[in-house]
Formats: sequence, C-alpha cells, structure tokens
Amino acid sequence: MKSRRDFLRQVSASTLTLASVAVAAEAATNSPPASKQLRVALVGLGSYAERVATAMKSCTLAKLTGAVTGTPAKADKWAKDFGLNKANIYSYQNFEDLKNNPDIDAVYITLPNSMHHEYVLRAAKMGKHVICEKPMSVSVKQAQEMIAACKAAGVKLYVGYRMHFEPYTRELIRMRQTGELGKIMHVNAYFGFKSGDPNQWRLKKALAGGGALMDVGIYCINAARYATGEEPVWISAEESKTDPVKFKEVDETITWQMGFPSGAIAACATTYNFNNFERLYVVGEKGFVELSPAYGYGPIKGRTHKGEMSWDTSKMHQTWQMDGMANAILNGGPDFNATGEEGLRDMKIIEAIYQSIAANGKKIKLV
Repeated sequence: MKSRRDFLRQVSASTLTLASVAVAAEAATNSPPASKQLRVALVGLGSYAERVATAMKSCTLAKLTGAVTGTPAKADKWAKDFGLNKANIYSYQNFEDLKNNPDIDAVYITLPNSMHHEYVLRAAKMGKHVICEKPMSVSVKQAQEMIAACKAAGVKLYVGYRMHFEPYTRELIRMRQTGELGKIMHVNAYFGFKSGDPNQWRLKKALAGGGALMDVGIYCINAARYATGEEPVWISAEESKTDPVKFKEVDETITWQMGFPSGAIAACATTYNFNNFERLYVVGEKGFVELSPAYGYGPIKGRTHKGEMSWDTSKMHQTWQMDGMANAILNGGPDFNATGEEGLRDMKIIEAIYQSIAANGKKIKLV
C-alpha cells in the first residue's frame, strides 16, 4: 500500500438577536462530560486537515485524538501542535490497527478526492464512524458503495458540508422553510478562484476526479438545493477553457442551469480562472436573501429584504460542523442533511453536468 505522498508523487511530477443565538445553537449543545465527546482521527494531514484540527480546539462535543499520515515528520509536528498521543498517530500502512484503538470513535478523511472511496470502505470495515470531505467521491457508483458499506457496518457516514452548520446558511434555510421568502423563484449561485500551482493535485484527474466543478462548484449545486428545498429535474451545462495546457485534465470554467419541480431556476457557475467570484442570491415571491461571500471560510456576509444580516462569526465553520456532527452521532441530534445520501445527490448532479457538457449543452433530465 503506497502512502499518500507516494501516490501524489507518482501521479503528479449588528449584534446578535435572540433568534440568531437560537439558530447558531442548533449546531452544538452545552459542554458535555469528556466521556460524551466524539473522538476523531484525521486521515491525511494536509492544509485542510490542519484547519479542521485548529477548529476542533474550540469544540465541546468533538475532540481530536488521532491522525493518519504518510510523513513521519508530520506525526511529530501534530503530536506537538495538537497534543496528540503519538501512539494514536498511524501511517497508511498500519491504518487498520486503528480498529482496536478505544481512543478513536470516528475518522475524518481529508485525502484527495479519488482516495475517499477506499478509505471510507476501510474505516467502515473497522467499525468507525466516518466523515468524508466533499466531494464524497469521484462517481455515483463509488458514493453508492460508500453508503452501502457504512450501513452494512452500522456506522454513520457524513460529508464535510460545513455550510449546513454555519449560522448565515442556517438562517437562509430557516427563512425558506418558514415561508418568509414565499415561493422560491430564482437562485443565482457561483463560486470560484484563480488556481495557482499547475502541478497541484487538484489539476490531476486521477486524484481530483474533476476540476472546479467538483472542488468548489459543488457548493453551488448544494446551495441551490438547500435554497429551494427541492431536487432538480433537469440540467443544462457548458464548459469553457482559456488555458487548455494548465487545465488539460480537468475543467476550468463551467456554467449551468438547473430546473426544479416548482418552476424555480438556478443559474450557476464555477471557475478555476479568476477570483472575487462568490455569491448566493435567492429570490422568492415575498423577499430575498443574498450571501456574499457565501461559501468561503469566512466571515460570511449577507442581507435580506429585511436588512443586513448579523450572526455569530466568532467560530470557525469547522467548529460548528464538528460539534454538529458529534451531536448527531452521540445524541441523535439533527444532522442537517450532511449525510452520505446528500453527497450522493450532489454526485448525481455533477455527473449530469458533465453529461450535458459532453452533449454540447443538451438538457439532461434527472429522475
């Protein structure tokens, strides 16, 4: 079994109101006794794993207790920086030894996209709950197998949809659910940035599975779904490339439309070619919500037909997320649809978008 590093080398040479407090509190509960904390090991110690680990220092329900890495130097650094017992730090070769470690209840997989499937299946077989970073897989088939494996093992499977636990996003969903926006008529969602290093794993199809769409376009797909509360029935998409050398293997810029059963339309776009491209605008018959920035690490900013939004931005998004997921696993609390099934729905849409592109923008109907 190659380490992640070996694999990569091989493939790539206003003040809070009482209402805001209530919404924010949905994603966490009061500090529990230590025995009620979800003990988590991070698998793949890249930059995002470090962000999650840092955020977990402020968690009450979730605690970082282990890690998996292919780089010995990282094991030493993480033991020091995050107070980990070195006995709880594993390599990819002895990953299965984690099975018998009572200090670890769940693993959070933050590896490149193409490796999610393998490590979710391996973790499920060990009887550990699994959190997998988005996109959950690189195909619908893989996502289905991941869900089936976790169900068979009797463990929970969540996808790293941190926005589902973030207060601004929770308020948007609440306004839609309570009818404050009226019937949703239109959604405009876009997210992207200028990709840097041409040798990064995100630009290698064997690791990433796709480009901007899988990396950040998935936020737009997911946002259109939670903004409408519906699943799309058709999709039409187009792709453009300004740098066919850098983006030889993956998509650079994609624009697409999604139609919903109610008649609402979502106009979406994603890119790896330019910055300052981040917005979610939801228009209903009675009002609107605009978030911009809408998906980044924060702070999120927003306004509605009632005025500027003001919510708690003191916590990192991953703190909300990890406490929320721990609450769901430990106490049966709300999971806010951050489940494997949610990830599967997004994967089906991603595949339909690529299918439409391959058919020169043909409208693809979804069952």
